[in-house]
Amino acid sequence: MCAYFLPSRTGEINAKNALDNRVEIARVRATDMKNSPLTTILLAVLTVSALLSLYLCWLLIAKGRELRSLQATVGQIESNRRLASALAADALEYSKKNAAIDPILEAANLKPKSGAASTNKPGTK
Repeated sequence: MCAYFLPSRTGEINAKNALDNRVEIARVRATDMKNSPLTTILLAVLTVSALLSLYLCWLLIAKGRELRSLQATVGQIESNRRLASALAADALEYSKKNAAIDPILEAANLKPKSGAASTNKPGTK
């Protein structure tokens, strides 16, 4: 077997390059990969993994679109809330000058009713 190895410069057999330095072509035992069950199993696992990756990618894209849509809706709701709050503050400021708006503000619960008794009672001893 050592006849196939070429000696190195120092005269020792270099096992690291033994296959590269052979005098004749090395023969490797043929394995039947076409009929191997391991090949079939690995191919099935690869297929399932690829399909699962496609599904997860599609799911990520769909949820990203839904998130952007919901963020736009939240932005509109916050804008409407700020607008309503500003309108309520302006209406309360206007009610200081014109008391005719008070029934509308009382109906919207923006201003306490003028005829209502105070709920804060002093403590009795």
